[in-house]
Amino acid sequence: MFEDFVSETVDGGDLPIFVRHAGTGPPVLLLHGHPRTSSTWHEVAPSLVDQGFTVVCADLPGYGRSAKPRPTDDHEPHSKRAAARRLLTAMGSLGHDRFAVVGHDRGSYVALRLALDHPEHAVRAVLADCLPISEHLKRITPRFATEWWHWFFFAQPGTPERVINADPEAWYRGDPELMGRENHTEWRAAIRDPHVVRGMLEDYRAGLTVDYRDEKADRAAGHRLHQPVLVLWSLRDDLEQLYGDPLLIWRDWATDLAGYGIDSGHHMAELAPAEFTAAIAGFLRSRSW
Repeated sequence: MFEDFVSETVDGGDLPIFVRHAGTGPPVLLLHGHPRTSSTWHEVAPSLVDQGFTVVCADLPGYGRSAKPRPTDDHEPHSKRAAARRLLTAMGSLGHDRFAVVGHDRGSYVALRLALDHPEHAVRAVLADCLPISEHLKRITPRFATEWWHWFFFAQPGTPERVINADPEAWYRGDPELMGRENHTEWRAAIRDPHVVRGMLEDYRAGLTVDYRDEKADRAAGHRLHQPVLVLWSLRDDLEQLYGDPLLIWRDWATDLAGYGIDSGHHMAELAPAEFTAAIAGFLRSRSW
């Protein structure tokens, strides 16, 4: 897994960030979702390198082998804005000032924040299985609350840690045949670490508090994404079923927008890597950097 990639911990400002990187050409930062680590990209990343990109796969702050912010009552250290600053510093430490960012699931919220706050650095964005957190929350329905109940469970103080840490593998139910055995082994080690579990839960707690407020402030100030944006979603997940065409919502956030669904379940980097890679590479090659 990740043959010919360099694995190292780099400067993330106030916290070190674990990364895997390889390749030459335009740089692309890949950000995983919950409860994965950067190993989720084990098929996508080498393929992008083969197609002429420099690829950096980072463990999100609080996840995997990246450092864990110290939790606070306001959850700000786990905010997407704080994560974006750390990852921007990490990319700079690797010599990448301008780059594309690809985020899936929780990683897409960090990618969105990078693109909003640092458009001179995050010059392209691919956002997969994602709507802004504030768009979800203003559309809460009984169906959303039933199917996405974990958002609100994870936000509770203390209880989720006790439930998940009692048997993390039973809670998350990873399949080595679907994930790939080495990816599954890394994922299994991560979810068995109570510090990782706390970091992942704090990510959700920040989502419903500080991140929600930051997004509402963006909308009030008229902030939009002006760099090219590609939105992708899993056709066998529930984003389209809940909201219809996600692009209709994203048009309020982005001026240069494209997107479509991919025939996959939620973890598309593992379940449909060829299609996901083709979508990313095609989008990034379609515009000059």
